[in-house]
Amino acid sequence: MEFKKFKAATVQTSPVFLNVEKTIEKAVSFIKEASSNGANLIAFPEVFVAGYPYWNWIMTPVQGSKWYEALYKSAVKVSDEAMQPLFEAAKQYNCHVVIGINERGDSYGEIYNTNLIINNKGEVIGKHRKLVPTWAEKLTWTSGDGSSLKVYNTEIGPIGTLACGENTNTLARFTLLAQGELIHIANYISLPVAPPDYDMAEAIKIRAAAHSFEGKLFTIVSCSTISQEIKDALREDVPNVDELLTRKSSAFSGFIGPNGAVIGEPLIDEEGIVYADIDLEKCIQPKQMHDILGHYNRFDIFDLRVNVAPTRKITFVDNHEDFNKK
Repeated sequence: MEFKKFKAATVQTSPVFLNVEKTIEKAVSFIKEASSNGANLIAFPEVFVAGYPYWNWIMTPVQGSKWYEALYKSAVKVSDEAMQPLFEAAKQYNCHVVIGINERGDSYGEIYNTNLIINNKGEVIGKHRKLVPTWAEKLTWTSGDGSSLKVYNTEIGPIGTLACGENTNTLARFTLLAQGELIHIANYISLPVAPPDYDMAEAIKIRAAAHSFEGKLFTIVSCSTISQEIKDALREDVPNVDELLTRKSSAFSGFIGPNGAVIGEPLIDEEGIVYADIDLEKCIQPKQMHDILGHYNRFDIFDLRVNVAPTRKITFVDNHEDFNKK
């Protein structure tokens, strides 16, 4: 057997707010930098293209309505021309890329929080739509379905991804583990509006460590930051935006090994890019103790079934007999 070894990079930064072209340019510059430093995989934050709906947390739904409209207009589909430089960069710099986007649906009230998995040939090999938008996010995003809860085999190993709070969903995480996931991308946004006693950076680290320790795999965390540009854009509607969206220990980006320990020095709040050497052979020894996918489980007792059928909005029936069937 061949156990993959490679260098990975993860980014902690902010998008160019609601500007797809400029944000893609920023992503491409990071891909180029990561590749020049030997990275074959780079992770970007949740909905990096091109911004998170912070207004849901600091405005009333009525106030936020115009911002939803702006977000929809800047949402993208994979086939959009504006996305092509990203795919070309992955190919040019021989780098696998996992990046969050606001994916535009067919209905004007339909936006998905989506992670794209792009291989080093510039091909979108998968996309995961966030299963359950968290709390105030339900004002913006449509829920994904089980069809995107997949692990993707690549030249560097099997990759899976979950966005932000769904990394707390034990069943979603086990579904990825059961498909052979060894490289997990967990991407987040900085959320300073959490309760005063809630350490967001520490919470992100705990979630990542839990998944790595339970599954004996590598977790790569990428979290966004809140730029002055974002706060200034929202200031007219929320004059005290600085108070609401400025807080220490709100962002964590880094790497967790199969033993649940942090690899190297993570980024806490600061913008930048960090690297780690990944050796999938290191997933073997920890599984000798606890392999919840094998000897350390009882599948004769536990039975997890996952509906991976895509959601259908409508079913057309062309005869009365089938229509009247119960």
